[in-house]
Amino acid sequence: MSDNRRIIDDQLYCHFVTFSCHRRRRLLDEDHPKRILLGQLNEQLDRQQATCVGFVVMPDHVHLMVWFPETGQLSRFMHSWKRTSSYRIREWYRQEQANYFTVADEGDRFWTPKYYSFEIHSRAKLEEKLIYMHQNPVRAGLVEQAIDWKWSSARWYELGRSVGVPIRWIE
Repeated sequence: MSDNRRIIDDQLYCHFVTFSCHRRRRLLDEDHPKRILLGQLNEQLDRQQATCVGFVVMPDHVHLMVWFPETGQLSRFMHSWKRTSSYRIREWYRQEQANYFTVADEGDRFWTPKYYSFEIHSRAKLEEKLIYMHQNPVRAGLVEQAIDWKWSSARWYELGRSVGVPIRWIE
């Protein structure tokens, strides 16, 4: 079945975005690729003056809540973030963990070509999506509490601690 879902980006609202490693490979198991991904997120946030409301990086997929000061920014943001992060992560693997792709299969794509965006129009939905996102590592059995997963914004929300990406709650 073909997924012809369109992303609508013609109003100012927070986007809840999900995207995966191609064929759900666990290309984000290692810490360093996650650091690269978040570093590239920081650069893209700066480039487009976007606001990160929350995130979680899982071994095979990513959730992000992002807000832009102008409409029509999501597609460019996602394209650039996925392109630069995949290039740099692959480069790191080739230099530092060359044998990893014998297990994980390098493949011709790093990320799935598409991403899924849910537009958030209310505070209640924003809170619901944050909880869902932050509980993802708990549901996956990676940690017992959301704040124990260092690859998410949960510690910022629960403890006020830095998480490597500037987080800002939007109203």
